[in-house]
Amino acid sequence: MTIYIDPPAWPAHGTLFSHLISDVSLDELHAAAERAGISARAFDRDHYDVPAHRHDEFVAGGAVPVPGSQLVRILAHSGLRVRSIERPEKVRGRLALAWDRLLPAAPELGEELLERWAEPHRHYHSPTHLASVLAAVARLERAGELAGPAGDAARTVRLASWFHDAVYAGAGAAGDDEEASAVLAEERLAPLLEAAEVAEVARLVRLTASHDPDDGDVAGAVLVDADLEVLGRAPTAYTRYAEQVRRDFSHVPDDAFRRGRAAVLRRLLDRPRLYRTTSGRELWEDAARRNLREELCRLEG
Repeated sequence: MTIYIDPPAWPAHGTLFSHLISDVSLDELHAAAERAGISARAFDRDHYDVPAHRHDEFVAGGAVPVPGSQLVRILAHSGLRVRSIERPEKVRGRLALAWDRLLPAAPELGEELLERWAEPHRHYHSPTHLASVLAAVARLERAGELAGPAGDAARTVRLASWFHDAVYAGAGAAGDDEEASAVLAEERLAPLLEAAEVAEVARLVRLTASHDPDDGDVAGAVLVDADLEVLGRAPTAYTRYAEQVRRDFSHVPDDAFRRGRAAVLRRLLDRPRLYRTTSGRELWEDAARRNLREELCRLEG
């Protein structure tokens, strides 16, 4: 791993700032910043802001100085870069528009859900994850996975996407958050939709606890495949996901987390197929199994 820093050229608070990045791991970047006494408040999604008067100190401590344009390329190549379109202030606007198209009669509910997804303790289970699930649902729909009689399920699947992690504590028993999210969907949607659609949304939300839909459950297959899409990303993007999950469970001691996470990975790898749609298997199955095996090796090694 190498730590890089660009020249102080970014004005804020009456001074100029450099960007400090890692080419491998956010955990290593956090550790380097902590050793140097940089406040956690200086972290901005994929880099630390370093005031100009400390630039030379970081270079003397081993950070490699590079031009700003090169630093951006290194960060992008590492897979750790958070693009501007992925930043919360951008994601929130896109999600607000998506909700308005989905259920325009209930703007207050959309705002409530956005507030829930943006709770400060969330790292992976954040608005970015919601946007990714919605994008994966749309991709599977375009591939024909919701075609034919299942076409009427498109809104239901999208509503389930919005609710599936609307309640997220991460501290209870497995399935507690999904159950609470399903109950929230039942309560909030009951005045707005027919009872059958409300029940279907809640059923789909509960399904994300197991990610194991029955054969023939077209809507369930699309939702769980979209939720697991992250497993099939490029290795560096998968590593960022795994690091965010660890931060979501920062209250769990390292040994306990490794054991629990390894058990989850083994259960996934033991499945004959991770993805239930034809398109999901073609798009993500091979990469997901490779990523899961490599993370399991890291946890057990």
